[in-house]
Amino acid sequence: MKNLPYNIFPLVACAAMIVSSVAHGQVADVPDSKPVAGIPVNEVEANVGNYTLPDVLTLNNGQPVKDAATWYSQRRPEIVKFYETQVYGRVPATAPKVTWTVDSVDRAALGGTAVMKKLTGHMGSPDGPPIHVTLYTPAKATKPVPVIVAIQFAMLMARPAPAAPATFNAAEVGTLNKALQSAIEQEDPTTKDIFAQHPTLGVLPAPAAAPAGGGGSPIANVIAHGYGYATYAKDDVETDIEGPTLNPNVNIARKLGLAPGQDKPAADEWGAIAAWAWSLSRVVDYFETDKDVDAKRIAITGGSRLGKTVLWAGVNDQRIAMVIACSSGEGGASLARRNYGETIAHLVAPTRYPYQFAANYAQFAANPAAMPMDTHMLVAAMAPRALLLHTAANGDNWSDPKGEFLAGVEASRAYELVGKKGLGRTADQMPPTSEFIGGDLAFYLNNGGHASLNWDIALKFMDEHLK
Repeated sequence: MKNLPYNIFPLVACAAMIVSSVAHGQVADVPDSKPVAGIPVNEVEANVGNYTLPDVLTLNNGQPVKDAATWYSQRRPEIVKFYETQVYGRVPATAPKVTWTVDSVDRAALGGTAVMKKLTGHMGSPDGPPIHVTLYTPAKATKPVPVIVAIQFAMLMARPAPAAPATFNAAEVGTLNKALQSAIEQEDPTTKDIFAQHPTLGVLPAPAAAPAGGGGSPIANVIAHGYGYATYAKDDVETDIEGPTLNPNVNIARKLGLAPGQDKPAADEWGAIAAWAWSLSRVVDYFETDKDVDAKRIAITGGSRLGKTVLWAGVNDQRIAMVIACSSGEGGASLARRNYGETIAHLVAPTRYPYQFAANYAQFAANPAAMPMDTHMLVAAMAPRALLLHTAANGDNWSDPKGEFLAGVEASRAYELVGKKGLGRTADQMPPTSEFIGGDLAFYLNNGGHASLNWDIALKFMDEHLK
């Protein structure tokens, strides 16, 4: 979860979908990483140090988990309870109700290939704060269809992207890079030093042949595969403003959920990630009422902090059939005990993202090994449902793709216990860039940047598990 000015993130992300670079191999070490929030950063694999993971198949009382029944009735609930109260925060009983309306229906959307519905979910009351959702389903569908929900950073990203130009030359990339660099520096003057130290660094990569699955809006391709596609912006649900001493981000859903006498959630109550995850469940509530949607075959996807969001939403709501979590990193699927890239201490530093988690999470910042659990257990808690850990090869050390792979290796034991297929790899067999591995639990190191999603891989995974 890079410390970037997210009010320009949609511009950067949409532009990055137009131009892609081709890279090969795994994420390279960065020996000269600068401190973040005054906290040292390690991005050298040899400096990770030793750590011991708690056993995913051992109960809190020390007894082994030997069968699926014990997993479902005892071990999984232990894991979910820990993450609910100590990491993301529980949703309080006072959380607002959501009332859904269908505002418009366009039966000739996307050149007649889709039906587009504009939905609004009002929180708290029929005229309460709105969640704006756009839902596309195939126009020729004769029965309810599976739907993938993409929770986005902003509504600019939530709209279909315009068609990419036939060619995209170096001069055009240079012009865009100058404009984007200027916007970033104006928003955050500290980035000037970064650009000065790395004069060849561009927000966009140099033009090259786009890899498979790269670029453009995925909606037409999703529809062509027989799926629905829904999207909305996280900021409809809860704000996401850094600097929690000035703004604790208790402004929308979490504000509506305050009990009398509360001015902020309790230490074990929902952070912003849990609020965004809660909103995905409310979208599923709507799907259960829509005759065009097969609500038993819902997939969700998001990237970076929203990768964490969809991972927690999927674990917490077993109605969700599939999760594709992109670059979820620390606080998501990457092992907390690995001192590589972002750490818990970076996440909960006062100037960064403590509001995204339960206040209880900060107790583990100084010593992640004090946690009785780690993220391989969170990943395992998705079993037996489909989960793709989708990481990024190009400059995304901060999110620790190897940490996600290692979590998947350990979580595979739980998947296999309940009769599903895990990664099928050992800890020393991390795949190279662009090699898909696994089954019901899968891992992919994408040839792209932070939180980029290869839609060809996503659709292949959907075809395997949702059809």
